[in-house]
Amino acid sequence: MARVYNFNAGPATLPLEALQEAQKNLVDYENTGLSLIETSHRSKDYDAVHSRATELIRETLGIPSGYAVLFLGGGATLQFGMVPMNLMASGGSADYTNSGSWAKKAIADARKIGTVHTVFDGSESAFTTLPASAMVKSSPDSGYLHITTNETIEGVQWKKFPETDAPLVADMSSDIMSRPVPVDRFGLIYAGAQKNLGPAGVTIVIIREDLLERAPDSLPAYLTYRTHARSDSLYNTPPVFPIYVVKLVLEWIQREGGLTAIAERNTRKAALLYDAIEGSQGFYRCPVDPRYRSEMNVVFRLPSEDLEKAFITEATAAGMIGLKGHRSVGGIRASIYNAMPEEGVAALVSFMSRFREARA
Repeated sequence: MARVYNFNAGPATLPLEALQEAQKNLVDYENTGLSLIETSHRSKDYDAVHSRATELIRETLGIPSGYAVLFLGGGATLQFGMVPMNLMASGGSADYTNSGSWAKKAIADARKIGTVHTVFDGSESAFTTLPASAMVKSSPDSGYLHITTNETIEGVQWKKFPETDAPLVADMSSDIMSRPVPVDRFGLIYAGAQKNLGPAGVTIVIIREDLLERAPDSLPAYLTYRTHARSDSLYNTPPVFPIYVVKLVLEWIQREGGLTAIAERNTRKAALLYDAIEGSQGFYRCPVDPRYRSEMNVVFRLPSEDLEKAFITEATAAGMIGLKGHRSVGGIRASIYNAMPEEGVAALVSFMSRFREARA
């Protein structure tokens, strides 16, 4: 089978080694005579997977003591509601940065729970830039300050994180495990798995344990972080197979040298692609402020929409899929997550050069 280069924003490309290991164990997991998909989440076989996946998240991110690691369902989208439900005091408020499409969704749900102060609004620049981290301050009596560390649609990424009095909360869905992160600077981190961690179906939540006590008793059990922390994410049946794949992906990250090595590779890949854009004499244009350009989702435009359609069609024929920009903004988007090999980015850059020269 000839695999294509998958530039989709999510569900996204995963390490081939992890996929092959999952394939090998799909029908008969570790010679148990049944698939892990069929195995009880209370069994010793799954317990080993669950425990190791949790350990690997802690080891890989360097999570200090005093934090709980949770596996939840519902994607990051459910977290848009769970965060304010758990961390806003009754009638309270929180601060949000409006950095793009996903931040807007988080803000919209938080406003249904309490008062939202928008401490940065990127809509004035069409979400092409971010503020300096030192310029973002939490409001008095704010329950927390929320950022979206990487916007997959607009292609902006926080390079440094705000230092705030209120707990810092981050949606890291599209750049978690792509670089080292000072976890102790955050009160809560959440991330849907389907970018750098595994398949859709499991969401990772990392929460400082003192924040578990903020949730009001009136919340339903599943919507309370404390419920899942006390039951080791086994309050109900967890997404067993996605958690297993997360374990495999994290093992791959460790074999690759951990987050320092992964971050260095991601920086090289992004630089190669951005350099090709900048060196195209304006044929390719990235609208994002160079200081905040994402290393995960590279967005750019061509001189016309007709050329963009031709670019996508010809790239697909050349074995590069998923390059169409989000329907809300158009253009081209190359998602170059951890598992996208450097040769995949090099192939895209070579194609970009050929495509431009053919239209010169």
